[in-house]
Amino acid sequence: MSGVPAYFASSLVTHGITFASFTHVRELIESMSQTPSKVTTENEGVVAKTPTKGTRFWLAMVCIMLSTFLAAFDTTSVATALPTIVADLHGTEFVWIGSGYTLASVASIPMSAHLANIFGRRPILLSCILLFALGSALCGGAQSMAMLIGGRAVQGSGAGGILALTEIILSDLVPLQERGMYQGLIGSVWSIACTLGPPVGGAFASRKDWTWRGLFYLNLPLTGIALVACIFCLDLKVPKTNLSQKLARIDWAGNAIIVASTTSVLLGLTWGGIRFPWSSASVLVPLILGLAGIAAFVVYEAFVPVEPTMPIRLLRNRTSISGYLATAVHGILVAAVFFYIPVYFQACKGHSPIRSGVDLLPYSFSVAPAAIFIGATTSQFNCYRIQNVVSWCFVLVGLGLHTILHVDSAVRNWVGFEFIAGIGFGMLFVVTTFPILAPLPVSDNGSALGLFIFIRSFFQAWGVTIGSTVLENQLKVKLPEAFIQLLPQGLELSYGAIPQISALAEPLRRQVRDAFSGSLVVLWQVLLGISALGLLSTLLMKELPMQTVSDERWGLNEQAKADVAGKSDNATVKTV
Repeated sequence: MSGVPAYFASSLVTHGITFASFTHVRELIESMSQTPSKVTTENEGVVAKTPTKGTRFWLAMVCIMLSTFLAAFDTTSVATALPTIVADLHGTEFVWIGSGYTLASVASIPMSAHLANIFGRRPILLSCILLFALGSALCGGAQSMAMLIGGRAVQGSGAGGILALTEIILSDLVPLQERGMYQGLIGSVWSIACTLGPPVGGAFASRKDWTWRGLFYLNLPLTGIALVACIFCLDLKVPKTNLSQKLARIDWAGNAIIVASTTSVLLGLTWGGIRFPWSSASVLVPLILGLAGIAAFVVYEAFVPVEPTMPIRLLRNRTSISGYLATAVHGILVAAVFFYIPVYFQACKGHSPIRSGVDLLPYSFSVAPAAIFIGATTSQFNCYRIQNVVSWCFVLVGLGLHTILHVDSAVRNWVGFEFIAGIGFGMLFVVTTFPILAPLPVSDNGSALGLFIFIRSFFQAWGVTIGSTVLENQLKVKLPEAFIQLLPQGLELSYGAIPQISALAEPLRRQVRDAFSGSLVVLWQVLLGISALGLLSTLLMKELPMQTVSDERWGLNEQAKADVAGKSDNATVKTV
């Protein structure tokens, strides 16, 4: 959702970089931004002064970083090892290894955020880490594709909660105006994990004495470290109500509707164009039912529950809506690019899984510095609109350059193209949260960020599905018939056919590689068009002042000044 040397983040503090020398740049940026509108909130009793960032704060940050590392490392390492896993299990449903994980992750996010508002952040985070560990063990012991997909679903359920809770806990600890640098640091951890993931995944896939199963078992000690750290170092406030009161607050019906609807939509997206034609009832029925269910969920949340999973007030201003739209597009692009760029290296360049993981390093090394830099400038200049525009411009240029990649492209070309796109992706990991939260009171942070992570993850599933659909359909047309006849019936072409290419004789091998190259060009063109929608979303965005306070009901125990756990979290916002 990337890589940087470990000293990069710490050097910003060590060398006392304050960006004070950028005074003229700041004046220019502020002059380009719209005049901020005043944001007023009610229920001021739930806010507190900026907490002191002492030892306990940094221990909490370590816990957030470890939890983030888990989800990022698993996602990228498995993607690199996919061809080997599919070949070993003789699977014909490879797309479900990614989509099953994402589906479960998406479905778990709204309830995880909702439960965190009721039971507290720490208990739900610990539960999600345990669930992730269970899923990893199931995947490691999988003897069939069905068992592996089931284990990935359990993993995804835990990972979705981890992603939501880390964002929410960070918002409890750091006010929005100061959060840019800290989000950049979290982005650097994501970056390091994504840097390590592909080569490690490739190593496990390539070595006969390790096998890909060790890749999942490796998660167990990592989850153990994260679990111990959260138990002993993450001392967060917990609501002081009894169990029956907490259970009564859960939006059971709302969560059931969104889980069922999300599952239905993603089933249709996964089957469309691959297992069934897009015009078939097997695709259209789940898509229509799922989309209707999501619409019903929004209506239900607006009128029925006393404590909704998704308060409708989050979508009552255009600036937050613009942030959510940008998040959706970003999710599609990141998932599609990182899931299918290994296809280029393995199918077109003939690289091994471990080498293709190394080939992703330009993305990794650009994402983290870009995230840290854009986060620091957002906090320093106290604005976010121009940063969003610049981020999308980098993505557009980077993906545009991807469309000219071919079998014989020089190393300097694809390295440079990845680096440019990676800068844009890294910036967007940070800056899309600011327009979402700026118009809202801090009491809505948990719900707003839960919706943010839900949208990003939901559309990541769309990204994987869009990528597989475009690639599969193009390969069916472009691959030589002589090669298709060599493949098992029903095998997915985009990943399942890759291990067969190296054994082909010329000129058939070159023809197959050219077919993959041409198919990927079409995919990059589709993604380029989608990225233009992200840039257009900034037209809805207004420059608003960012909150300088945090929610007193949450955060570290040592920062408590009064017990306000029983206070209502209802707040209104007057803006836009």
